[in-house]
Amino acid sequence: MDADYLPFHPNPSTPAFKVPAGAVDAHCHVFGPAAQFPYSPKRKYTPCDASKDQLFALRDHLGFSRNVIVQASCHGTDNAALIDALHAAGDLARGVAVVDESITEEELLAMHQAGVRGVRFNFVKRLVDTTPKTVFKNIAAKIRPFGWHIVVYFEAQDLEDIAPFLEELDTTIVIDHMGRPDVSKPVNGPEFQAFVNLMERNPHFWTKVSCPERLTQTPPDYSDVVPFAKYLVERFPERVLWGTDWPHPNMKSHTPDDGQLVDVIPQIAPTPALQQALLVTNPDKLYWQQA
Repeated sequence: MDADYLPFHPNPSTPAFKVPAGAVDAHCHVFGPAAQFPYSPKRKYTPCDASKDQLFALRDHLGFSRNVIVQASCHGTDNAALIDALHAAGDLARGVAVVDESITEEELLAMHQAGVRGVRFNFVKRLVDTTPKTVFKNIAAKIRPFGWHIVVYFEAQDLEDIAPFLEELDTTIVIDHMGRPDVSKPVNGPEFQAFVNLMERNPHFWTKVSCPERLTQTPPDYSDVVPFAKYLVERFPERVLWGTDWPHPNMKSHTPDDGQLVDVIPQIAPTPALQQALLVTNPDKLYWQQA
């Protein structure tokens, strides 16, 4: 573990908000354990171990029924820890993998049978080396027969450059963490509205209204992030997802309390109908109703 790495909360609170039956934590990770699943030699950071058993215990503690486990950059394209967690969870988890363009149809089929339903493209320069866009296009072509979608991670300042490429992919796109907006700027300002416009003109684009802990200017108070997430939930109720981002890799400001994160949900999805869509209907459609 890096010297300045903040481990996840050892004893998260029990949330006051009770999530609906069948709720999905649609963005979380497993790290290692390194003794069994070594981290990538090309990684930009070394996390603390965060096992599948610890993830499943957190799921139960928070009241969720299912997980979508997303491959993180510290494991590179070695999805062994992810696949191991999916096999252990059975129908209670689905996965998002990271692959390179050498991936074979047989390997993709095995991942699909394990529960993978998407691939992640990471454009955050501090986390991954730059990848030519032709590589991403080749991967997109290989996963298309499986009906998978593409999860993309980028930061707000890169939206203008990356948006045309995402629109070229012509497939379902899920954008991590609202495109990481600058929450010190207004919701109706040009920067965030550029993201809203991207969602508006691409009905096959989804977004995760997650990670207030990464976006807030005043941790651990997330009230400055709430208006952005609430805007998207109410504007695009059928195309939003929520997740804890456990075990919160590369947090520098504070260690998030996952119970507190759950208690933000009714602030961004204030009605039972919006909560049902955000936590149950939408992730079920994207991850469990795909053959």
